[in-house]
Amino acid sequence: MSNDSREFDIVIYGATGYTGRLVAEHFVREYGTRPDAPKWAMAGRSRDKLAEVRDLIGAPADTPLVIADASDPGTLDALCHRTRVVLTTVGPYQLYGSELVAACARSGTDYADLCGEPAWMREMIDAHHEHAKSSGARIAFSSGFDSIPFDLGVLMLQKAAVARFGKPVPRVRCRVRDMKGTFSGGTAASLTATMKAVAKNPRLVSLLSSPFALTPGFEGPDQPAGMIPHYEDDLGRWAAPFIMATINTKNVHRTNFLSGFPYGEDFRYDEMMLTSPGEAGKAAANAVVELLKNPFGAKPPAPGEGPTPEERESGHYDALFVGEMPSGEKLRYAVKGRYDPGYGSTSRMLGETGMALLASDAPGGIGTPGSILGEALVERLRDHAEITFAVEE
Repeated sequence: MSNDSREFDIVIYGATGYTGRLVAEHFVREYGTRPDAPKWAMAGRSRDKLAEVRDLIGAPADTPLVIADASDPGTLDALCHRTRVVLTTVGPYQLYGSELVAACARSGTDYADLCGEPAWMREMIDAHHEHAKSSGARIAFSSGFDSIPFDLGVLMLQKAAVARFGKPVPRVRCRVRDMKGTFSGGTAASLTATMKAVAKNPRLVSLLSSPFALTPGFEGPDQPAGMIPHYEDDLGRWAAPFIMATINTKNVHRTNFLSGFPYGEDFRYDEMMLTSPGEAGKAAANAVVELLKNPFGAKPPAPGEGPTPEERESGHYDALFVGEMPSGEKLRYAVKGRYDPGYGSTSRMLGETGMALLASDAPGGIGTPGSILGEALVERLRDHAEITFAVEE
């Protein structure tokens, strides 16, 4: 069966979980019963729970429900042969995602997830990138807050740099100016699973620490570590380590790598978060270093837990990208999102990645949202996810 003739356009796998339910809500809210709405279905282990979530979110009563279980690869193969795109929120992916990636790569089914687990991502790249290229499957990891705003923020800044300077900038700093939201239980579980994997296989430490862990065969220049608090004169604020930089920087470099190095092979990139000016800002920046030693505290959120609707609504984020030319000229670009980053905005990003994949004619392979979808995804996020992308003068 060809991809275009399959029963569904998009299947949300993990729809009974907290984030999966939010992705399904996005399709109900944004597309409803419009004539051009995608043919979408909800998938998970329990038909009764799927039906309960379908009714809870106000989805049509005839929304298809598909039984699929990570522990039963046959159900994943069957799922992939019924749909053009799978959106999965079933993590930690290193525990529950490998068979689904393999099934998508075999069947030519497009795939997007919310993965922030670089060791597992590299394992999947090594095992399935060539299979996906052959079958035509476009596989996009990290299609949520890690790492879409950062991946696409750099991509759009570089487009603006070429327009202004005639060439890309070789150095970009990302500085998160503001963020309000909570960590997801899935993020906590993924970090825990990664730490357990490192304990069993210490060789993973070098992969996790390398900005080029997702660019097999290419090792670029030394990168700024982004781990030492310092004052940034041009921004007038203290900079502190940013917990998501470890995964985001790897995805930014993979986009550059897969796209033929439009940012240059000498490209340097880092991410940090800004505190305030003065001694208070310095103290806050140093406090972040201590916080990152145990980011989730004594009681990390459990998978399936999440903020209230009011908390999701009140969340937001603001990431500034500063591009620097060797001559000293600079270009500023901002990506700003409404809703809390870990849930409200992430669920919209994953949903729109699926919609963009439906319209894409990109070749198969394991890529990034930036390398596979680029500006097409930017436009969808502007139109359907309340995320802004703009040069700052």
